[in-house]
Amino acid sequence: MNNALLTHVINHCAVKPDQLALLDSFFEHRIYKKNELLLSEGQRCHEKFFIIKGCTNLFYLKQNGTEQTIDFAIENWWTSDFMAFQQNVVSQFSIRAVETTEVLAITSERQQDLLRQMPELSEYFHGVFQRAYAAAQIRFKLLYGHSKEELYHHFNQKFPAFIQRVPQYLLASFLGITPEYLSEIKKKRIS
Repeated sequence: MNNALLTHVINHCAVKPDQLALLDSFFEHRIYKKNELLLSEGQRCHEKFFIIKGCTNLFYLKQNGTEQTIDFAIENWWTSDFMAFQQNVVSQFSIRAVETTEVLAITSERQQDLLRQMPELSEYFHGVFQRAYAAAQIRFKLLYGHSKEELYHHFNQKFPAFIQRVPQYLLASFLGITPEYLSEIKKKRIS
């Protein structure tokens, strides 16, 4: 089993060491090349992904055909269209590898089997997604309570290494600004 997921599980819930060996059989290891899609908008979403190494962006196509990035996932984060995953329906989002990305994928059926065999992992999944939801709430507060410039500076202060990994056009999309405006914000900071 991958050590990253084992460590993540151990850090977030009490699981007996002899049970950890069971985890391996529920996940499929995959590697996605840069710009390769893990999930396409309009495709039935039956998987979620634990990021071992790499970075992904979650986005949708706006009516004008431009992509709107709404989330990123890096090492030790989970990504999916979680509503579509839960309901086993068509996804409203696409997920793309921003860089070569190594994941562990689990289907909704396999997760149900896993939780039947290891019910204590419900605590793990609950805790992980509760923290993710809390992070989304903070993001909305920042989006509605700060200027775009303040939002960028906050993001840069909290996640400086992340800013270096993500292409500027994706970061601009995530922040709800144009790449040109993001360049202006960065130039002001340097001046």
